[in-house]
Amino acid sequence: MLAHVSLAAPLNRPVLVIGERGTGKELVASRLAFLSPRWDRPFITLNCAVLGDALLDSELFGHEAGSFTGAARRRPGRFELADGGTLFLDEIATASMAVQEKLLRVIEYGTFERVGGNEALRVDVRVVAATHADLPALVRAGRFRADLLDRLAFDVVPVPALRERADDIPLLAGHFAIRMTRELGRDAFAGFAPAAMQALRAHPWPGNVRELRNVVERSVYRAEAPHKPLSRVVFDPFPTLPPAPGHPMDAPVSAVMARNGAIAGPQDAASAAPSAPSGAVPEAELVGDFPSRTKAFENRLLREALEGHRFNQRSAARALGLTYYQFRHHLKIHGLLARQAEEDRETADAGGS
Repeated sequence: MLAHVSLAAPLNRPVLVIGERGTGKELVASRLAFLSPRWDRPFITLNCAVLGDALLDSELFGHEAGSFTGAARRRPGRFELADGGTLFLDEIATASMAVQEKLLRVIEYGTFERVGGNEALRVDVRVVAATHADLPALVRAGRFRADLLDRLAFDVVPVPALRERADDIPLLAGHFAIRMTRELGRDAFAGFAPAAMQALRAHPWPGNVRELRNVVERSVYRAEAPHKPLSRVVFDPFPTLPPAPGHPMDAPVSAVMARNGAIAGPQDAASAAPSAPSGAVPEAELVGDFPSRTKAFENRLLREALEGHRFNQRSAARALGLTYYQFRHHLKIHGLLARQAEEDRETADAGGS
């Protein structure tokens, strides 16, 4: 991927960076800028997802005084600020069709007009865009302009998810740990215990590098013996609520609470899984073929975990030895997400009345 970036950097063409959230797409964009002939010119960034349609239009292209309420004076947009350099547009898929049309024109011809203005302005800007969305699918759905995608995708740089490059985890974890150690004013970082590093490697990292940074920094600052190798990895900072007394999920949850914040490796996951019920299986569960009976059993486990943990999904996930995102995935498969949301709304309505 880095070799791909180095190859594309010197070209004066748009580049599209794609990848999951937290993979470091902005770092790739900055590398494209600083390895290009424009390295000493402005590198301007804008996250399109955090602004509404009107504000995004104004941020990109600027506005004239009096063009809308609160526009007391003329203000240059990001394209003017990036003139001669590089403009990085993050989450480009969230831009409206109207903004997309203006983007196409300025990328194609280098000209645009400020909001509320009628003077054509010319700029020389290289655009690097990024998204985690499937833009070709959005084009087919009519939610993204095909001609803009063609223009942006002169070349596409895919940024791999962290789980696809597990060998990077020790390097990144060490970097974040040393940085946090320095921030805390400690003399040195003693490294990771073997079990801790194994747990870091085994984690699926749905939040990618951003999640890894938070986990490592949190674990370093919470370390009770900073002079010893780090053995306690805090994957989830949320506290575990105790289950209702006497509930069948009581025993496995107690095990989870006892090691709250400890390494969540494969052995922990096994110990957190609910034990098989003693005695014979109820006759009702033996009706149907293997897939349907398996699905019914999973559905029951999910329901019991939710009810036993007062519908706290993170606590229920821990009790079943799943990550929060895996648990949500199973809830979605069994149609329990929408059902829980409906129950929450009914409860809120009842309380309001």
